[in-house]
Amino acid sequence: MLEGYAHRSLRRKPEGMDRFCASERFEYLQGLVTEFQDTDSEEAKEQILANLANFAYDPRNMEALRMLQVTDLFLDMLTEENENFVEFGIGGLCNLSMDRECRDQILESGGIPLVTGCLSSHRDETVLSAITTLMNLTTGASRSETTESAVVQCMLRFSLTQNPRLSNLATVFLQDYCLEEQVDRARDIMQGHSQSVLGIPLPKD
Repeated sequence: MLEGYAHRSLRRKPEGMDRFCASERFEYLQGLVTEFQDTDSEEAKEQILANLANFAYDPRNMEALRMLQVTDLFLDMLTEENENFVEFGIGGLCNLSMDRECRDQILESGGIPLVTGCLSSHRDETVLSAITTLMNLTTGASRSETTESAVVQCMLRFSLTQNPRLSNLATVFLQDYCLEEQVDRARDIMQGHSQSVLGIPLPKD
Protein backbone atom coordinates (compact mmCIF):
# COMPACT_ATOMS: atom_id res chain seq x y z
CA MET A 1 0.00 0.00 0.00
CA LEU A 2 1.32 3.40 -0.95
CA GLU A 3 0.39 6.09 1.53
CA GLY A 4 1.54 9.55 2.47
CA TYR A 5 2.09 10.78 -1.08
CA ALA A 6 2.23 14.56 -1.28
CA HIS A 7 2.82 16.96 -4.15
CA ARG A 8 6.59 17.21 -4.42
CA SER A 9 6.54 21.00 -4.07
CA LEU A 10 4.37 20.65 -0.95
CA ARG A 11 6.71 18.31 0.89
CA ARG A 12 9.37 20.80 1.86
CA LYS A 13 9.43 21.75 5.50
CA PRO A 14 7.92 25.19 6.14
CA GLU A 15 10.63 27.58 7.23
CA GLY A 16 10.50 29.36 10.56
CA MET A 17 7.75 27.28 12.19
CA ASP A 18 9.91 24.97 14.31
CA ARG A 19 10.42 27.60 16.96
CA PHE A 20 6.68 28.35 17.29
CA CYS A 21 4.62 27.07 20.21
CA ALA A 22 1.06 25.84 19.62
CA SER A 23 -0.57 29.24 20.20
CA GLU A 24 1.92 30.98 17.92
CA ARG A 25 1.31 28.39 15.20
CA PHE A 26 -2.42 29.01 15.46
CA GLU A 27 -2.00 32.78 15.26
CA TYR A 28 0.32 32.52 12.27
CA LEU A 29 -1.99 30.16 10.39
CA GLN A 30 -5.01 32.26 11.31
CA GLY A 31 -3.22 35.24 9.81
CA LEU A 32 -2.72 33.36 6.56
CA VAL A 33 -6.39 32.37 6.37
CA THR A 34 -7.49 35.94 7.09
CA GLU A 35 -5.12 37.30 4.46
CA PHE A 36 -6.46 34.80 1.93
CA GLN A 37 -10.01 35.96 2.62
CA ASP A 38 -9.14 39.65 2.51
CA THR A 39 -6.89 39.88 -0.55
CA ASP A 40 -8.17 40.33 -4.10
CA SER A 41 -4.85 39.29 -5.65
CA GLU A 42 -4.96 35.85 -7.26
CA GLU A 43 -1.17 35.66 -7.08
CA ALA A 44 -1.26 36.32 -3.34
CA LYS A 45 -4.01 33.74 -2.88
CA GLU A 46 -1.94 31.16 -4.76
CA GLN A 47 1.06 31.78 -2.50
CA ILE A 48 -1.07 31.54 0.63
CA LEU A 49 -2.66 28.29 -0.57
CA ALA A 50 0.78 26.85 -1.32
CA ASN A 51 1.94 27.82 2.18
CA LEU A 52 -1.15 26.34 3.85
CA ALA A 53 -0.72 23.13 1.86
CA ASN A 54 2.89 22.97 3.02
CA PHE A 55 1.88 23.47 6.64
CA ALA A 56 -0.70 20.69 6.26
CA TYR A 57 2.22 18.27 5.86
CA ASP A 58 3.32 18.85 9.48
CA PRO A 59 1.24 16.90 12.05
CA ARG A 60 1.88 19.64 14.62
CA ASN A 61 -0.32 22.00 12.60
CA MET A 62 -3.31 19.69 12.21
CA GLU A 63 -5.32 20.87 15.20
CA ALA A 64 -4.96 24.52 14.23
CA LEU A 65 -5.84 23.82 10.61
CA ARG A 66 -8.94 21.91 11.70
CA MET A 67 -10.03 24.74 13.98
CA LEU A 68 -9.52 27.27 11.18
CA GLN A 69 -11.62 25.12 8.81
CA VAL A 70 -8.82 24.97 6.28
CA THR A 71 -10.27 21.66 5.11
CA ASP A 72 -13.33 23.49 3.80
CA LEU A 73 -11.13 26.19 2.25
CA PHE A 74 -9.20 23.54 0.31
CA LEU A 75 -12.44 21.83 -0.75
CA ASP A 76 -13.78 25.16 -2.04
CA MET A 77 -10.70 25.50 -4.25
CA LEU A 78 -11.46 22.27 -6.15
CA THR A 79 -14.22 23.93 -8.17
CA GLU A 80 -12.25 27.06 -9.07
CA GLU A 81 -11.28 27.82 -12.67
CA ASN A 82 -7.75 28.76 -11.62
CA GLU A 83 -5.81 25.51 -12.01
CA ASN A 84 -3.22 26.60 -9.44
CA PHE A 85 -6.00 26.97 -6.87
CA VAL A 86 -7.15 23.44 -7.69
CA GLU A 87 -3.64 22.00 -7.58
CA PHE A 88 -2.77 23.58 -4.22
CA GLY A 89 -6.21 22.77 -2.83
CA ILE A 90 -6.02 19.07 -3.64
CA GLY A 91 -2.36 19.01 -2.56
CA GLY A 92 -3.40 20.40 0.81
CA LEU A 93 -6.23 17.89 1.13
CA CYS A 94 -3.81 15.10 0.23
CA ASN A 95 -1.65 16.12 3.17
CA LEU A 96 -4.55 16.73 5.57
CA SER A 97 -6.24 13.44 4.73
CA MET A 98 -3.36 11.53 6.31
CA ASP A 99 -4.73 12.75 9.67
CA ARG A 100 -7.76 10.75 10.83
CA GLU A 101 -9.73 13.71 12.17
CA CYS A 102 -9.09 15.76 9.03
CA ARG A 103 -10.03 12.75 6.94
CA ASP A 104 -13.33 12.54 8.79
CA GLN A 105 -13.91 16.27 8.23
CA ILE A 106 -13.42 15.82 4.49
CA LEU A 107 -15.82 12.88 4.43
CA GLU A 108 -18.44 14.69 6.52
CA SER A 109 -18.22 17.69 4.18
CA GLY A 110 -19.08 15.47 1.20
CA GLY A 111 -15.60 15.89 -0.24
CA ILE A 112 -15.30 12.66 -2.20
CA PRO A 113 -17.12 13.90 -5.35
CA LEU A 114 -14.99 17.05 -5.36
CA VAL A 115 -11.81 15.01 -5.06
CA THR A 116 -13.02 12.62 -7.76
CA GLY A 117 -13.61 15.58 -10.05
CA CYS A 118 -9.87 16.35 -9.91
CA LEU A 119 -9.17 13.07 -11.73
CA SER A 120 -10.10 14.83 -14.97
CA SER A 121 -7.42 17.52 -14.54
CA HIS A 122 -4.80 17.96 -17.26
CA ARG A 123 -2.15 18.40 -14.55
CA ASP A 124 -0.39 15.23 -13.48
CA GLU A 125 0.31 16.56 -9.98
CA THR A 126 -3.36 17.36 -9.43
CA VAL A 127 -4.38 13.87 -10.53
CA LEU A 128 -1.68 12.19 -8.42
CA SER A 129 -2.79 14.13 -5.34
CA ALA A 130 -6.43 13.26 -6.07
CA ILE A 131 -5.68 9.53 -6.32
CA THR A 132 -3.72 9.55 -3.08
CA THR A 133 -6.43 11.57 -1.34
CA LEU A 134 -9.00 8.96 -2.39
CA MET A 135 -6.73 6.30 -0.92
CA ASN A 136 -6.53 8.20 2.36
CA LEU A 137 -10.30 8.75 2.40
CA THR A 138 -11.12 5.08 1.91
CA THR A 139 -12.74 3.55 5.00
CA GLY A 140 -15.16 0.72 5.51
CA ALA A 141 -18.03 3.21 5.25
CA SER A 142 -16.68 5.28 2.33
CA ARG A 143 -15.20 2.52 0.16
CA SER A 144 -18.30 2.16 -2.01
CA GLU A 145 -17.96 5.84 -2.97
CA THR A 146 -14.17 6.05 -3.36
CA THR A 147 -14.16 2.90 -5.51
CA GLU A 148 -17.34 3.41 -7.50
CA SER A 149 -17.33 2.07 -11.05
CA ALA A 150 -16.45 5.36 -12.75
CA VAL A 151 -13.43 5.79 -10.47
CA VAL A 152 -12.26 2.23 -11.09
CA GLN A 153 -12.57 2.77 -14.84
CA CYS A 154 -10.44 5.92 -14.49
CA MET A 155 -7.78 3.96 -12.64
CA LEU A 156 -7.78 1.29 -15.33
CA ARG A 157 -7.17 3.98 -17.93
CA PHE A 158 -4.47 5.63 -15.83
CA SER A 159 -2.75 2.28 -15.36
CA LEU A 160 -2.25 2.17 -19.13
CA THR A 161 -0.59 5.57 -19.44
CA GLN A 162 3.08 6.01 -20.24
CA ASN A 163 3.56 8.25 -17.18
CA PRO A 164 5.14 5.80 -14.70
CA ARG A 165 4.15 7.76 -11.59
CA LEU A 166 0.52 7.88 -12.65
CA SER A 167 0.47 4.32 -13.95
CA ASN A 168 2.09 2.92 -10.80
CA LEU A 169 -0.16 4.82 -8.43
CA ALA A 170 -3.31 3.80 -10.32
CA THR A 171 -2.14 0.19 -10.24
CA VAL A 172 -1.66 0.39 -6.47
CA PHE A 173 -5.18 1.80 -6.13
CA LEU A 174 -6.64 -1.05 -8.16
CA GLN A 175 -4.71 -3.72 -6.29
CA ASP A 176 -4.99 -2.43 -2.72
CA TYR A 177 -8.30 -0.55 -2.62
CA CYS A 178 -10.58 -2.33 -5.10
CA LEU A 179 -12.09 -5.79 -5.04
CA GLU A 180 -11.14 -8.04 -7.93
CA GLU A 181 -14.77 -8.27 -9.03
CA GLN A 182 -14.99 -4.45 -9.10
CA VAL A 183 -12.01 -4.28 -11.44
CA ASP A 184 -13.37 -7.07 -13.64
CA ARG A 185 -16.78 -5.39 -13.83
CA ALA A 186 -15.25 -2.02 -14.73
CA ARG A 187 -13.07 -3.66 -17.36
CA ASP A 188 -16.12 -5.37 -18.87
CA ILE A 189 -17.98 -2.05 -19.02
CA MET A 190 -15.03 -0.47 -20.81
CA GLN A 191 -14.85 -3.19 -23.44
CA GLY A 192 -15.94 -1.79 -26.77
CA HIS A 193 -16.47 1.72 -25.41
CA SER A 194 -14.24 4.62 -26.37
CA GLN A 195 -15.99 7.40 -24.50
CA SER A 196 -14.22 9.08 -21.66
CA VAL A 197 -14.97 8.47 -18.01
CA LEU A 198 -15.22 11.59 -15.85
CA GLY A 199 -13.84 13.51 -18.82
CA ILE A 200 -10.71 11.37 -19.05
CA PRO A 201 -9.86 10.16 -22.58
CA LEU A 202 -8.25 6.87 -23.37
CA PRO A 203 -4.47 7.13 -23.14
CA LYS A 204 -2.66 7.53 -26.43
CA ASP A 205 -0.41 4.77 -27.71
